[in-house]
Amino acid sequence: MSWFTALHPILQGLIATSFTYLITGLGAAVVFCFKSMNRKTLDLMMGFAAGVMIAASFWSLLAPAIELSAELGGISWLTASLGFVLGGSFVIGTDIALTGLTAIRPKGTALKRSILLVSAVTLHNIPEGLAVGVAIGNAAVDGSPVTSALMLALGIGLQNFPEGVCVAMPLRRDGCSRARSFFIGQASGVVEPIAGVLGVLFALRVRNALPLALSFSAGAMIAVVCSELIPESFKDNKTLAAFGVLMGFAIMMILDVALSG
Repeated sequence: MSWFTALHPILQGLIATSFTYLITGLGAAVVFCFKSMNRKTLDLMMGFAAGVMIAASFWSLLAPAIELSAELGGISWLTASLGFVLGGSFVIGTDIALTGLTAIRPKGTALKRSILLVSAVTLHNIPEGLAVGVAIGNAAVDGSPVTSALMLALGIGLQNFPEGVCVAMPLRRDGCSRARSFFIGQASGVVEPIAGVLGVLFALRVRNALPLALSFSAGAMIAVVCSELIPESFKDNKTLAAFGVLMGFAIMMILDVALSG
C-alpha cells in the first residue's frame, strides 16, 4: 500500500479506475468460456456491489462533503443535498434519454442494439469513474487515508464484472461473434479511467467546489444502484440479492470506519 500512497493523486486515480475497467473486460471475457453464466452468482455479486456502493456513497462521499462544506464556511446540508439531487438527476435523465432512444430504434437491427447497450453502460460508468477520482482527490487535499477511495473502486469493480457479462452475453446470444461481443463489452468500461483522472483534477484544482462534486458523485451512484443494480439483481433471486446487499454494506462500513478511525 505504501507504494500506492507515494504516487501522485492523478496516477492513483488512473490506476484505481483502470482496475475497474479491467474488471469490466474480465466480465466480458466470460463470453469466450461459457454460453451463459449462473444467474444466482450474478445476482449475489450485483447485490453485494450495491451494498458496497450505498455504504461508500455515505462514508466516502457524502460525509466528507458535509464536513468539508462546513470547513469552507458553506451551508453543509444545502450543498450536500443539492449535489446529491443533481447527481441522481443526471443518471435518471440519462436513463430517460436512453429509454426514448430504445423506443425509436428499428427492430432487428443488431448494430443499433449493440450501440444502445454499450452507450447505456458507458454513460453509467462516467459517474462511477468520477466518484473514485473525486474521492482520491479529496483524500489528497485533506490528508486523509486513501483506503476508503480504494474500497470504493473495489465495490465499483465488483459490479463491473456482471456489467461486462451482461453486455457481452446478450450480444453473443443474438449472433455476434465472441470477439465482437468481448470488444463491445470491455469498451463500455474505457470511460472510467478518463472520468477518474478528470475527477482527481477537479478535486485538486477547485477545492471550493469539492463538496458539491463529492455529493454529486454520491447521488449519481445511488441512482445507478436504485435504477440498475437492485432491480436487476432482485428480479429473479430477491433473497440472495438482499443478502448480498447487506453483506456488501456491512463490509464496506466496517472497513471504512475501522481503517479511517
